Amino acid sequence: MSRNAFYFVLMCLVWGVTFLPIKIASAYAPPIFLGAVRFGIAGALMLLWAGRDAFTVPRAALPRLVATGLLVNTGNYAFLFWGIAQAPSGLAAVVNMATIPIYSMLASRVIEGTAITGQRIVAILLGAVGLGLLFASRLQAGAAAATGNTLELWGLAAVAFGTLLYCVGAVLTRAIAPAMPILALAGWQTVIGALGLIAISLALESVRIEHLRVLLVWPVWPAMATLVIGGSLIGFTIYIRLLHQWGAFRAGLYAFVSPVIAVAAGVVVLAEPFGWAEGFGALLMFGAAAIALRR
Repeated sequence: MSRNAFYFVLMCLVWGVTFLPIKIASAYAPPIFLGAVRFGIAGALMLLWAGRDAFTVPRAALPRLVATGLLVNTGNYAFLFWGIAQAPSGLAAVVNMATIPIYSMLASRVIEGTAITGQRIVAILLGAVGLGLLFASRLQAGAAAATGNTLELWGLAAVAFGTLLYCVGAVLTRAIAPAMPILALAGWQTVIGALGLIAISLALESVRIEHLRVLLVWPVWPAMATLVIGGSLIGFTIYIRLLHQWGAFRAGLYAFVSPVIAVAAGVVVLAEPFGWAEGFGALLMFGAAAIALRR
């Protein structure tokens, strides 16, 4: 196994497991506030870890660095959190994960001129079917819960739009990735995203002083530690590396692997349902990722 393949597997495992701590922590504090805290702490730690490299940011790269930080972290997570709060979670998860490879492929085509191959189209179609089967029970529950409320439709639209911002930001990041160390790039993007989320949280959420105290209480602090260390320090740093070396489409294929890890973690920890549809869906998604990762 190559080093990048190992990093890809590690990223998929880490980001798959982070679904649980997000769900746990969101029960105790506003979600966008939690995202701002997570990215603020993670970004500061990344820049400390980068050391002197944190200041090796070319002046010419600054506008794109700010823009990508706002796209990948602020815009994406603000729309994503709001959309998930309005729409059934199963439907929102499928919209988010199924569109990442599609948006990545289209953004790479428009911005970088990357060819759209039949192999990639087959992988996306196969992965989308597998994703639907993997979340079959949640989709049924979501369809049953759906009332036709306009906010539910807007919620799903917000998830799709946030995902689009994320993928466009990821593709735009490739142009500045060779110009600075990976940790510096990841750290500044994370800090910039956190500042944007802080502004949105203060404007839209009812954040109180007790929410700061909650961060130090069980089970919120271990959940936040998992998100900061695993989701950001490890996962996002690896993603920036793979984005530079593999491109947005291949790096974004974690969307066909991490959900399988997330479902498995839910089955083990929360005793969530798992049947033949989920099992077959998982196999299809792994197959789709394998097809797309082949050169």
